[in-house]
Amino acid sequence: MKIRGLDQFIQSLDRASRGGLKRKYEQWLESMGFEFLDIIQDEIIRTKTVDTRRLLNSFQKGDQDNIFSMTEGSLKLDVGTNLDYASYVNDGHFTIDPSKNQDRRWVPGRWKGDRFEYDPAEKNSGMLLKFRWVDGSGFWDNAMAIFQLMFERSLERKLQQWIYEEF
Repeated sequence: MKIRGLDQFIQSLDRASRGGLKRKYEQWLESMGFEFLDIIQDEIIRTKTVDTRRLLNSFQKGDQDNIFSMTEGSLKLDVGTNLDYASYVNDGHFTIDPSKNQDRRWVPGRWKGDRFEYDPAEKNSGMLLKFRWVDGSGFWDNAMAIFQLMFERSLERKLQQWIYEEF
């Protein structure tokens, strides 16, 4: 008995198992990483999270503060930032560490118009911060929610496409 198309199906399975499908998946995963970086930047801008560009730029592949690494063996992609203050901006923070039992602190720097520039070497000017909570913008959380929906849909479409192309 001969099953029509069985030989072609077996050849397709063999081709996919030799890495053709894995290479396509790696390329797709990397493109999804770039897409996630774009979404994060869009959310930083939309939520008016920062005045400076350092946080925004840290979500650009190649920036010194960016994390974008792909481990091909396990098909893992890490995307993020090395900036310590990114979590404070996202989650919110106190202006003074509550464990220090202070109600205010001096921050050295200077005012340029309505913007304050931090300068640890400044001795003659700065600003006095009172103890209070600063709400976070939630840029990362928003970007993750958007990306998860997009990722699921994209993966489903991509799997259908790969199955159609390979088999």
